[in-house]
Amino acid sequence: MVMRTTASSGSSSSTGSSAPSAVTAPPASPVSPAARQRGRPAVDWRIRFGALALIWGCSFLFIKLGTDGFSPLFVSFGRMFFGAAVLVATLAVKRERLPRAARTWGHLAVAAFLLNALPFTLFAYAELRIPSTLAGICNATTPLWGMLLSLVALSEDRPTRRRFAGLAIGFAGVLTVLGVWQGFSGQDAVGTVMALVAAASYAVGWIYVRRTLADTGDSNLSKSGAQLLLGTAQLAVVAPVFAPVPTSFPAVPLLAVLALGALGTGLAFLVQYGLVAEVGPTTATMITYLVPVVATIAGVAFLGETLSWNTPVGALIVLAGAALTQGKSQSKARSKSRNRDQ
Repeated sequence: MVMRTTASSGSSSSTGSSAPSAVTAPPASPVSPAARQRGRPAVDWRIRFGALALIWGCSFLFIKLGTDGFSPLFVSFGRMFFGAAVLVATLAVKRERLPRAARTWGHLAVAAFLLNALPFTLFAYAELRIPSTLAGICNATTPLWGMLLSLVALSEDRPTRRRFAGLAIGFAGVLTVLGVWQGFSGQDAVGTVMALVAAASYAVGWIYVRRTLADTGDSNLSKSGAQLLLGTAQLAVVAPVFAPVPTSFPAVPLLAVLALGALGTGLAFLVQYGLVAEVGPTTATMITYLVPVVATIAGVAFLGETLSWNTPVGALIVLAGAALTQGKSQSKARSKSRNRDQ
């Protein structure tokens, strides 16, 4: 999933959501070629790109395994806890501070709810009722929700005919995945709605972040660490009230939650942030289109989930629609990047 933890309009969290963080981030500020050359990591970006797609795609598998041993709220809490631990440790190593302004913390609390606590929990509850493959495909509708919401929330991001077409095609793909012509192909309606609402929550969260946290003066790492800490605190309060506290910790579900948090929510942010800095946001966010593919392969291979023809066909239609909705914003980013480099 595409990562949804970055609390900045200048970077792409979770997916995973993130990311997700169950899985599409807004464009980051352009990075000059000279800046990308400095401090280039030893591992080729293509390898890190593939690893990130694998991590986020497998997040839906980890959610399913985690809910075999823990309630969905505690799966989400564990995910947040381990993800926050990775980012806080990174902050300590880099000797960076958490944000200081109370206003920033207030906005981050809202972002943590919309981009982490709520969608993470909804996906976990959804996977009690639907296959992980369907959850991964629902996650891919985030760009469609973002385009739909931008019509009223972001006046500077005006839609085009192409983007309207992408929206229509994308939702046609959702209906194809669900098999609407045959009574939704046996899919659980409640679980599917939960997953779609989770994807929509990511879109709402990113619009909120772009409006409130663009110019706080804090680094993306600092804000993301604070955001995950706030999300962890939110779930620490809610989970014991609405779900049974675990009394045992079976190995496989525990390892799944650990991987979901430390890899899919913590490490994934660090990898994606490096990708955006090196190859730019347009290339980095293409991971979004690989996540449902990996999620589908993982669900079939490790969980024995079955596919009818309409699931992969519908997923391809969803991704085509999502790609169309991103066309204008990506061309804008490329134009701005060229202007800055001149």
